Amino acid sequence: MVACSLPVFAAEITYFYDGDTVKIKDETYEYKLRITDIDAPERNQTYGKKSRRALMDFCKEANIYVAISGYDKYDRKLGKLLCNQQDVSKHMVKYGHAWFNKRYSMDYSLALLQDEARKNKLGLWQAQQQTPPWVWRKNHQH
Repeated sequence: MVACSLPVFAAEITYFYDGDTVKIKDETYEYKLRITDIDAPERNQTYGKKSRRALMDFCKEANIYVAISGYDKYDRKLGKLLCNQQDVSKHMVKYGHAWFNKRYSMDYSLALLQDEARKNKLGLWQAQQQTPPWVWRKNHQH
């Protein structure tokens, strides 16, 4: 199991919203989980559906564990997601399916993984230009 200082709970993913948000069902509750340390493209953004599919494929039929670390401004739970004992944030960044969210994360190992993915043109880094999700959301507010 990945080392984590927070309590870790077994869970089930009941829905994939996009590449960084899922619906979780644990022993007691069902809730929306925003995966920490990353920011994935929105579903209707370029590469958004591929990012979501990558997360679905990675966690399909996996043993799921969650470590909750807090709440965001939308009242979603924030936390680590582990699929088959693998850190989802690291997987998504390593293969170019999400950005390292340096604004809210201190896990700079993800910055190195992102640099490697960019250098190797993996996932979203295959495109000539990428629009980070935080810029896309700002330009596409409802």
